Amino acid sequence: MNLDEAKKGQLIKVTRIKDDLTRMQAIRLGIAEGSVVTCREIVPAGPVVVARNKQEIAIGRSLARTISVEPY
Repeated sequence: MNLDEAKKGQLIKVTRIKDDLTRMQAIRLGIAEGSVVTCREIVPAGPVVVARNKQEIAIGRSLARTISVEPY
């Protein structure tokens, strides 16, 4: 499944980031393939908010569709 399909409060593991530019941006924010994050919020028609290491990151829907995740 993709990150935009995660449920609020779900613990998820990033399995694949599809393109190189997105992968570089995610790594700068501390998210890489294999990272475990918590889905904090799914804003209707807005970003997906994830948390990792006491840091919350809002990821736009189009970007979230390119990040593959699985339940952890």
